[in-house]
Amino acid sequence: MKRILLILAAAIALAGCNSGKPMLPSISGKAGEIVVVIDKENWEGALGSDIRDLLACDCPYLAQQESLYSLINIAPGGFTDIFKVHRNILVIDPNPQTDSSQVLYSSDVWSSPQCVIQVRGKDAADCQELLKEKGATIRSGFEQAERNRVIANSIRYEEQYIADAVKPVFGGSAHFPTGYKLRKLGENFAWIAYDKETLQDILIYRYPAVEAEPFTKESLLEHRNAILKENVPGMRENSWMTTSEGFPVTVDYTKYQGREFAEMRGYWEVENDYMGGPFVSHSFFSKDGRDIIVLDAFVYAPKYDKRQYLRQVESILYSWEWAEEKPEK
Repeated sequence: MKRILLILAAAIALAGCNSGKPMLPSISGKAGEIVVVIDKENWEGALGSDIRDLLACDCPYLAQQESLYSLINIAPGGFTDIFKVHRNILVIDPNPQTDSSQVLYSSDVWSSPQCVIQVRGKDAADCQELLKEKGATIRSGFEQAERNRVIANSIRYEEQYIADAVKPVFGGSAHFPTGYKLRKLGENFAWIAYDKETLQDILIYRYPAVEAEPFTKESLLEHRNAILKENVPGMRENSWMTTSEGFPVTVDYTKYQGREFAEMRGYWEVENDYMGGPFVSHSFFSKDGRDIIVLDAFVYAPKYDKRQYLRQVESILYSWEWAEEKPEK
C-alpha cells in the first residue's frame, strides 16, 4: 500500500511539472465584485470618483437602482494574499517612476479564473486620463470575465438533454446548466425555465427573414410581442407576456466569436397583470439565412436585486453554438 501511495504521489508531481504552470487556487469573492487597489487619498478624491462613475454607476435596464459592480477598496499596503485571490482586481498605480502610461490586462495571476487590470500613470491626473480613454475597454474586460465564468460553469454542469432537444429544431443551442428545465418545445418556439425563488428563463424562437431590414427595433419588437402573446401566457385569464412601453428599449449591433447579432434590452410585463422585469435578447440569422433566430432571456425577482440574475442568464445567451461545432472545454 505504501508503495502504491508513493507511485501516485510521484505521478501527481510529474503531472504538475509537465503542465508548465503552477496550480492556482480558486477565486474568491462574490460575482459582480471588484477589488480596487488604490490609496485612501486618491480613492476619496477625483480619481476614486471617476472609478465609481465607471464601475459603480447605475446598472442600466433595471427598474430599481443597482450599481453595475460592487467595489471593495483596499489600500496597497493592505493588499495581502487574502485579497489577491479575488475574482476581479483593478490596480490603480500612480507612480512618477512609470516609464509609460498604460492599461495592462492579465488573467489568472494569483488565482483562477481571475481578471486583473492595472492602470499605470505618472500621477493621479494621468490615471484619470487613462480611465477616460480606456474606460469602456476596462469595463468590458471585467464583463467578459464574469460572462466567461458563467459559460464555463454552464458547460461543466450542463443539462445535456435540453441541448439535444433544442438543436434539431433551431440548428444549435446554448448551454443550460443544472436547474434548467425544458418547459415547452414546438416547431418554432422553446421555453427553457429556471424557476426557483426567482425566474431566470430563456425563450428561443424563430420566424422567416422576409423583411428587407429584419433587425430594426420596430421589426424585432413586432415579432417579439406577437410570438410572446401566442406562447407565453400569464397566470390570469386573458393575460400574456409583452414588452413594456413604460421603459426605453434599446438595440445595439455587436459581434461575438464570429456571430453577429442585434442585442435588444428593455422591460417585459404581463398584459392584464402586474408581473414584470428586465429582458435582453440576441437576434441573428439562421445558418441558411432563411430565418431569424432569437434568444430572449428574462428575469422575475420581485424580492431581490436583479443585477446578478440578469447577468447570469444573459451570459448563457453568449454560449450559443451551432450543432456541428464542438464546445471549448
